[in-house]
Amino acid sequence: MSAFKTLDDLGDVTGKVALVRVDLNLPMNDGQVTDDTRIRAAAPTVLELAEKGAKVLLLAHFGRPKGERVSTMSLSMVVGAVEKVFGKEVMFVPEIAGDVVKQTVGILRAGDIAILENTRFWKGEEKNDPELVKAIAANADFYVNDAFSAAHRAHATTEGLAHVLPAYAGRSMQAELEALDKALGKPEKPVAAVVGGAKVSSKLDVLKHLVTQVDHLIIGGGMANTFLAAKGVDVGKSLCEHDLTGTANEILDVADQSGCTVHLPYEVVVSKEFAANPPSLRTCNVHEVAADEMILDVGPLAVEALGDVLKTCRTLVWNGPLGAFETVPFDAATVALAKTAAALTREGSLVSVAGGGDTVAALHHAGVADDFSYISTAGGAFLEWMEGKELPGVAALSA
Repeated sequence: MSAFKTLDDLGDVTGKVALVRVDLNLPMNDGQVTDDTRIRAAAPTVLELAEKGAKVLLLAHFGRPKGERVSTMSLSMVVGAVEKVFGKEVMFVPEIAGDVVKQTVGILRAGDIAILENTRFWKGEEKNDPELVKAIAANADFYVNDAFSAAHRAHATTEGLAHVLPAYAGRSMQAELEALDKALGKPEKPVAAVVGGAKVSSKLDVLKHLVTQVDHLIIGGGMANTFLAAKGVDVGKSLCEHDLTGTANEILDVADQSGCTVHLPYEVVVSKEFAANPPSLRTCNVHEVAADEMILDVGPLAVEALGDVLKTCRTLVWNGPLGAFETVPFDAATVALAKTAAALTREGSLVSVAGGGDTVAALHHAGVADDFSYISTAGGAFLEWMEGKELPGVAALSA
């Protein structure tokens, strides 16, 4: 990862105007914000700039209005929730460029904060239109990107602005990039990756990239069944993409050539029906799955063996659960392995980085989210990073 500037590189910003790209794409219910995680992630950067005397203008998108003004997607709806987390008054501005923003800048005092309207109300945002970029930049002195979760998009406010204003990474972006660098950029070896989830098709690029980067690849979830089928195992009624067994074998061949050990479950938890605590529940060797049974989790002996693998590693990247973790008891393997990873992290022998929506939910469910070295709340951007792709929003910061 090339070097990027952070808030530590800023000189005196008193009275200067900062355009800060944050992630305020918040879950809502009946006009109320139901989860303020992303506001809390943005708070350190925004409050630090305000305390240093900058006039802070927040840029963010909300939903997919496709270049139209949609009242239910106005960022005016999140102002109250933002004020609550920031602990100070926040002004709302119904534009992102032009005279209205210019007048606002005139009214704001040093240390004041304003939220500009949903950037996606303007068609030029997603097109990264240079004219829109210029118009937004005209009212500011410098740009800070603190939205890693939108860094895989080359939009006007995530990428374009970094080319026309002095650009810096915010604290949340900085923490994310430093954690990711430790996990796959310059990791301490041996490195293990846990990749789970329902389908191989959604993680093909991730798997292809990871087998060339890591020493151990642990595959769980429904996607493990496709790999088992590729190796000639009869997976019964399990969720399985039989048309991808050829691709699975190709990935296993690349792993072989790269010296990466792929761990597939040899012991599994099966049931005739997918329901909580079903009567037909049993644990068996992977070669003993009956034609009317489905694999729904990794068995306890196999999880213990995976825990032993983690004990030999120094770095772990985790994306996706090992079983159908939303339904008891098929959360057992994910919880057990997450607890092992958390214990190793606590004692200082493992750097553990996890990301993706399901993964974050699974680690919270296991009660170990706070013990991992770093948890990324980014979905698409985290996956693209795991695929080895350059993220436009990050690349622009180090240009």
